[in-house]
Formats: sequence, structure tokens, C-alpha cells
Amino acid sequence: MVAEEQKSALSLQASVLNYAQLTRTAGLDGVVCSAHEAKLIREATDPDFLRVTPGIRLANDALDDQKRVMTPGQAKLNQASAIVVGRSITKAADPYQTYRQIKKEWNQ
Repeated sequence: MVAEEQKSALSLQASVLNYAQLTRTAGLDGVVCSAHEAKLIREATDPDFLRVTPGIRLANDALDDQKRVMTPGQAKLNQASAIVVGRSITKAADPYQTYRQIKKEWNQ
């Protein structure tokens, strides 16, 4: 049953879409996903299905241990419904100003 639900033989995108559809069918309000798949998930579910995306960085920030990152503006364009920002703020010399910059990019 697990192998069937996980569809481990599928591509990353197909697997992500499968999980999102299983989540929606189970009655949950949304998923935590990469901003790279947010638009695909929106198209496969519905606009009200939440797509919360971590891995958000400002354009000049270090990637650290993450490879699949996006800026707040890119995530918005890719249909993320919310973003999770950590290191860009916590490592900033002026965290409040960085938060304001991220919020501005997200709201444009």
C-alpha cells in the first residue's frame, strides 16, 4: 500500500502532485512544498488549496544547505500562497529591515 501511494517510480514532480492530491482527498487544507512545484500543485488541486513554501532567500543570500530556493517575488509568481523565511532574516545584520524587504518583494 505504501509503495502504491508513494508512487516511488515517478518523477519528482509527478510524486509531488500525487502527494498533494492525496492530501487534498484526505481533507487537509494544503501542503508544505517547494516553490518550484507550487504552481503545478495549484493547477492540480484548486486555488484555495494552500501551498506553503520554505527555502525562500533574497537574491544575494547564500544557499547554505538548500539547493531549490527562490526569492519571495519568484515564489509569488510561481503561485505560492505563503512563504517561510528563516536564515535570510536571522542571519541579517538588520533583521527588521530584511523582513521589510522580503515583505515588499512578496507584496509586489
